Amino acid sequence: MELTRIALGLEYKGTAFCGWQRQAQGYSVQDALEDALLQVAGQTVEVVPAGRTDAGVHASAQVVHFETRVARPLTAWVRGVNSFLPASVAVLWSRRVDAAFHARFSARSRSYRYLLLNRPVRPALNSERCGWYHGELDIERMRQAASLLLGEHDFSAFRAAECQARSPVRLMRHLEVRRQGEYIVFDLTANAFLHHMVRNIVGTLLWVGRDKRPVEWMEELLRSRDRTQAGPTAAAAGLHLRHVEYDPSWGLPLPVDPRYDIGQLD
Repeated sequence: MELTRIALGLEYKGTAFCGWQRQAQGYSVQDALEDALLQVAGQTVEVVPAGRTDAGVHASAQVVHFETRVARPLTAWVRGVNSFLPASVAVLWSRRVDAAFHARFSARSRSYRYLLLNRPVRPALNSERCGWYHGELDIERMRQAASLLLGEHDFSAFRAAECQARSPVRLMRHLEVRRQGEYIVFDLTANAFLHHMVRNIVGTLLWVGRDKRPVEWMEELLRSRDRTQAGPTAAAAGLHLRHVEYDPSWGLPLPVDPRYDIGQLD
């Protein structure tokens, strides 16, 4: 049987998982998906993601690919696989793709949203889906600091020590900070992200919003390339992978909901 490459779109709530990637300890999203694919394919299947999310991080538009010699209708890779997945993971769509397609290397950009509840009282209803800060934050100062991160930079100051990326240079295409009701929404798009990069940027912007650091300091921090000088890593619960961009020629569907709203957030 000819080898076929299949692309899948996924959404998942990352709370109960040790992250995307299979690990010696803990149960990962990759484990859950490959276990379910095994049931449908009748053989071991290894999936490759567009990006590896950390423990507790969510996704509304993760993309993966795998190869198989097993002939199954595309619906089997959706409804069939979903019947074996835990409730917190779902396959949204499946497509047959050319052998040249690669979920990671064919991606043009990734977009993340960080949701921060900004009120005196901690969250309950959305406690596993947002970060929280109790004090006052100056949104305008945070916007100004965020604008200094646009463009191509060495983002070593926002890179986790365990990051395995070959280069710390990334192209930040979009970074928006806005308030909506009790939430502060951070939307970021880059060609790729370093390990903990988004959460470290959010934690650092909070320092600026609290007037702990001046706006101009963000440029100094970038130049320093020193992670120890930046702010703390924001909680994983607030981070959502919301879109992976590919060339339209691949024929992949757009995310079902690229906004990945909580309540009335837009």
